Amino acid sequence: MSHVEIYTDGAARGNPNGPGGYGAILRFTDSKGQVHEKELSEGFNPTSNNRMELLAAIRALEELTRSCDVDLYSDSSYLINAVNKGWLSSWQKNGWKTADKSPVKNRDLWERFLRAKAPHRVTFHWVKGHAGHPENERCDTLATTAADAMRGTRRPNLDEHQN
Repeated sequence: MSHVEIYTDGAARGNPNGPGGYGAILRFTDSKGQVHEKELSEGFNPTSNNRMELLAAIRALEELTRSCDVDLYSDSSYLINAVNKGWLSSWQKNGWKTADKSPVKNRDLWERFLRAKAPHRVTFHWVKGHAGHPENERCDTLATTAADAMRGTRRPNLDEHQN
């Protein structure tokens, strides 16, 4: 099993209805000790911060072509708490309903996230955003650049299938 570090961030301009983007960095060291990185980013119009944060993690996990031991770092308490505090498993058990019986937002992405995560052993880590963490800052730049590139353009709306 290979070890991969993933760093993610999402951004939405004029949240919740502005253009948004995500950024992700995948990093691993090969058997010769050489470090490899891949950057991912994409923009959508319109969307929300939470959808972009979640999509960054999904897209990074979907890039992995075999089972990996993953350390995923994000400044998204939405993502990290959903996993580490058990919200996600509770939502699933309750038919994708929250504690107050309302439908879980972003169910489509949460289901996609579970499929992307399934083959891997993933440990989730929260990092404070905008606090100088170099990879978090790089992901933020990727995300905001992708979001800003969407201004005035029409792309498929990531929210069209939102539950």
